[in-house]
Amino acid sequence: MIAALAGGVGAARFLRGLVRVVDPASVTVIVNTADDDRFHGLNVSPDLDTVTYTLAGAEHPEQGWGLAGETFTAMDALDRYGADTWFRLGDHDLATHLYRTRRLDEGATLTEVTAEITAAWGVVPRVVPMSDDRVATRVTVRRPSGEIEVLSMQEWFVRERANPPVVAVDFAGASTASPGPDVLRAIEDAETILVCPSNPVISIGPILAVPGIREALIGRRERVVGVSPIIAGAPVKGPADRLMDPLGIEVSCVGVARAYAEFCGTLVIDSGDAMRAAEVEAAGMRVVVADTLMRDARVAAALAQHTLNAVA
Repeated sequence: MIAALAGGVGAARFLRGLVRVVDPASVTVIVNTADDDRFHGLNVSPDLDTVTYTLAGAEHPEQGWGLAGETFTAMDALDRYGADTWFRLGDHDLATHLYRTRRLDEGATLTEVTAEITAAWGVVPRVVPMSDDRVATRVTVRRPSGEIEVLSMQEWFVRERANPPVVAVDFAGASTASPGPDVLRAIEDAETILVCPSNPVISIGPILAVPGIREALIGRRERVVGVSPIIAGAPVKGPADRLMDPLGIEVSCVGVARAYAEFCGTLVIDSGDAMRAAEVEAAGMRVVVADTLMRDARVAAALAQHTLNAVA
């Protein structure tokens, strides 16, 4: 059995490779939900949907998120009324959010609804939210005037295009949240636990902030292997550098190693960072060097196999 901590496009692409080299039914994916928010009256779970669509082979191939062949007629119609549409939901994607919102309003848990959605898409790996409780990433930024403002994750990342300098990041509600019903069991029963190449601050950070999850990983540390999302001092995709640096985390595979060392025994780094392997080891981790730039599903599959071999 394999458990994987995931959030964002990098994780989804890694998982697409993983299910090519292992039995997909043996995989449980624990997904960040602190990016979840409500838009246009609908409950939206960006990371859950990105993982689901990618594993279903339905994701937008260039963006990595959203659906292939998507249209935005509904958003264009909302624009006519002067509605605030900076967070745009595609016409086909709307069906997922409509269904999720209705089922949550009926009293279903996010775990239950996610199982229903993934089943409808024919996704074999079990995809579970990190928690059924509300956890929300809050990004504190500094405006040009010097004023401090707190934004939701999507306000900072989508509406503001990750431009305002970050002062702090908080996960509201995390301290009182409980892990999803099968999250801790998935970690405890897994032969291998993977930390996907995700943003360490806003994708993996919220999962670790839910009480009990970090502790469970620490207890299995020798079976935990992570993949650095940073190559040659820069993220492959997304704003990791704009979050790590202000929070005192070096934007490098070494910075990732120092952030993960408490709960992760092995780190896979890119061949371009091989010269920094000794620094990763000095952080207390074993190191594996591989090609981590997932240009296609074949490379992603090879990376997944290297990652699994690291703790075989």
